[in-house]
Amino acid sequence: MRPRLTPPRVPGSAAVVVEDLRKSYGTVRAVDGAGFTVEHGEIFALLGRNGAGKTTTMEILEGFRARDGGRVAVLGLDPGDRSTARTLRERIGLVLQDIAVEPYLTVRETVTRNAGYYPAPRDVDEVIGLVDLAGQARQKVRSLSGGQKRRLDLALGMIGNPGLLFLDEPTTGFDPNARRGAWQLVRNLRDAGTTILLTTHYMEEAQALADRVAVISAGRIVAEGTPTTLGGRDSALTRIRFALPPGRTVAELPVAAEPDADGLVTVESAEPTGILHRLTGWALDRGTVLAGLTVDRPSLEDVYLRLTRTPEKRVS
Repeated sequence: MRPRLTPPRVPGSAAVVVEDLRKSYGTVRAVDGAGFTVEHGEIFALLGRNGAGKTTTMEILEGFRARDGGRVAVLGLDPGDRSTARTLRERIGLVLQDIAVEPYLTVRETVTRNAGYYPAPRDVDEVIGLVDLAGQARQKVRSLSGGQKRRLDLALGMIGNPGLLFLDEPTTGFDPNARRGAWQLVRNLRDAGTTILLTTHYMEEAQALADRVAVISAGRIVAEGTPTTLGGRDSALTRIRFALPPGRTVAELPVAAEPDADGLVTVESAEPTGILHRLTGWALDRGTVLAGLTVDRPSLEDVYLRLTRTPEKRVS
């Protein structure tokens, strides 16, 4: 069954607006002028190292923490405004890293209880099925595995039929098959109109899910774009890597190359076709092979590590 469409958006507005956001703890600036927008109906990934200000930013958006300055709007509401806190809570869903649930309730009882907090929740059994817990519906929460508990967290985030869903490390504890199933569920929610703000330490997850990505470092957004363009990925030099044939030296290669930390040889070029032709011709002429040959551009993880490599003392 396709998820129901989410509540109508405010014309001409973004789902999330963050401008010059600031938050300090004593003399430590956890968030120092961060700014970004999340459009309706997209999956937006906010990436950052522990202590970069990511968690503080998310908690401000979710209404759990007060900001010191800047402008924030979530579905057109100020999450710091207590007078509209209940309205906002009814329109968002939360999948946090640690959600406290009653261990002696069953899965169905837990989801049913949470459904009662919302004015127009989704069907309980439908949601349990969507997160692949139909077979555990009558099991008590305490008997679930770690991955199953994480699926229950996802069900609790979805049950209110939110217009905006916050996903904080949503697939922690999932095996590869379960992770890919969760990814498809997240895509289906996006396709049905739910806006999703995601945090993850899995760069593969951000690559697979996000329409746009922002990297926060030292409390500021240092890069923003699609997973393929972030940090100039789309225009970066192509990287050719291979193991140097036994008995050969880097100086013998027909192109300039450098040994790297993984024990391979790396060649970077804006014209990889010609470079590959020369390298493979050289190897064939000598009756040898270029073992482990790969051709790629910097991965999203490579770009992320470059953008966040400078250590900063920050509060998360």
